[in-house]
Amino acid sequence: MRHGSRAWAFLLAAMLVGLPGRAQDCSKPVYLTFDTGHMGVAEHIAAVLRRQQVRVTFFAADERTQVGDGSLGTHWAAWWRARSDEGHEFASHTLDHNYWRADLPQPDGTVKFRVRASAGPQAGKDQLWTTTQYCAALDAASARLQQHTGRAPLPLFRAPGGKTSPALLAAARHCGYLHVGWSPAGFLGDELSSAMYPNDVLLRRALRDIRAGDVLMAHLGIWSRSDPWAPAVLEPLIEGLKARGLCFRTLREHPDYRSWIAQGASGRK
Repeated sequence: MRHGSRAWAFLLAAMLVGLPGRAQDCSKPVYLTFDTGHMGVAEHIAAVLRRQQVRVTFFAADERTQVGDGSLGTHWAAWWRARSDEGHEFASHTLDHNYWRADLPQPDGTVKFRVRASAGPQAGKDQLWTTTQYCAALDAASARLQQHTGRAPLPLFRAPGGKTSPALLAAARHCGYLHVGWSPAGFLGDELSSAMYPNDVLLRRALRDIRAGDVLMAHLGIWSRSDPWAPAVLEPLIEGLKARGLCFRTLREHPDYRSWIAQGASGRK
């Protein structure tokens, strides 16, 4: 029995070392993130992440999907809760995937923002928003995520398309959100044309260029890509980066954001 106990203890220790989230075995982290999309590959992505024991950060908007209602609708609530149970992190992508298009300075010295949603009742229409309205869009996505996942999202956001201005970033910071873009090599190319950028080309480029500290970005499905990037590229990418000695962490552990998160930035004004 003593030998069996020692063997079991060794096995348990080995399993714990392999679990995501243990900082001591992650000296060269990368930060894989996913924005929402048509969700057609969402289950495939989740399966790869489970199999590879990789935790990621999801930026969510309520976008049109191939099946069910919006990506933050009731149809997808169980999917989000399952990802929460697996230890992934979540953050706002604005509720209706609202693209920033321009700053419009006002006579009183404030700035309004021209935005255009790609989802929701105002999809395709330009709107003129105050800081309060933009903050409400960030909060609405966060609230929906908290409802589905059972825990508070990170006080971070990603602007759709990564499009921002200094004034927009200041407005978001005022209501408690820091913006997260992606590294140049972290643009994984899943929204590019399949004909011009086939999966094997995207995989080779990513494995060649990604370095420790990079924030990587892909989507839970892109309507315009005929040959889906995931899961075809995702698993060999993860395996290839691991083989290079890289490891995966969520943005909660990113040095640029962890102090903001730890201080409860969502309550700042």
